[in-house]
Amino acid sequence: MIFTDYHVHSDYSDDSWYLMEDVVKDAINLGLAEICFTDHVDYGVKEDWQATDAYLVGANKVVKNVYYDLYFTELARLKETYSDQIKLKTGLEFGMQMHTIPQFTRLYHSHPFDFILLSVHQVDDQEFWTGEFQKGRSQQECYERYYDEMYQLVTTYKEYSVLAHMDLIRRYLDNEKDAFEQTKEQIAAILKVVIKDGKGIELNTSSHRYGINGYTPSIEILKLYRDLGGSVLTIGSDSHKPEQLGFQIKEGQDLLRSLGFTELCTFEQMQPIFHRFA
Repeated sequence: MIFTDYHVHSDYSDDSWYLMEDVVKDAINLGLAEICFTDHVDYGVKEDWQATDAYLVGANKVVKNVYYDLYFTELARLKETYSDQIKLKTGLEFGMQMHTIPQFTRLYHSHPFDFILLSVHQVDDQEFWTGEFQKGRSQQECYERYYDEMYQLVTTYKEYSVLAHMDLIRRYLDNEKDAFEQTKEQIAAILKVVIKDGKGIELNTSSHRYGINGYTPSIEILKLYRDLGGSVLTIGSDSHKPEQLGFQIKEGQDLLRSLGFTELCTFEQMQPIFHRFA
């Protein structure tokens, strides 16, 4: 089975100081055959870098989106330098909201991509990680509003590859309680659109780092995706540090196989490539 990590962050994400070339070297040492860089872009809550800004390599404390010119230039160089040792794919993680679709549309058409993660990190410019979104809402209301935004996005925006960490909101609510049964209808509606459009979902292995009881998405969501006919799957560590790269990837593959999935995907020029489990 191909050993890949399709959710990798570097110094170009505002919450990581993991230099891109160090990521590549570490991935080679781990035996990864292929990785995709998916650094953060979150319009609505973050601004773009400007040509006059001072970008401090490995030391940025400024919360901004990817510095696109530097990102794509370095990635192209690394692809060439390490071409005989590892496959490097070009991606981004689009932290989308309905009102930011125009900005992401422009970004998507400004550069060639292999892969795009569609994530919901905030709603109405209210962040989950700060607790702002959750303030004044019950846990059920948080889930319902989160999945409503996701449904609107997948029915409106089509220039993505897979949904990232589909039940991410759980990380900021009750780690022990899985609210799948209370939100099953919303989740199913989203997955039906994803499948109809030929898109996919990811298995994100970072749940173990965040103390979540289970996987992200939950095994119940993975089973529902399977039962609805979904087959486009990627797996990613959501790494931001050296010790997180490739984390639980092989265990995640074993899980997918145990659930009856037969293939895992990599991507090239936004098209899925299917690899059969051994």
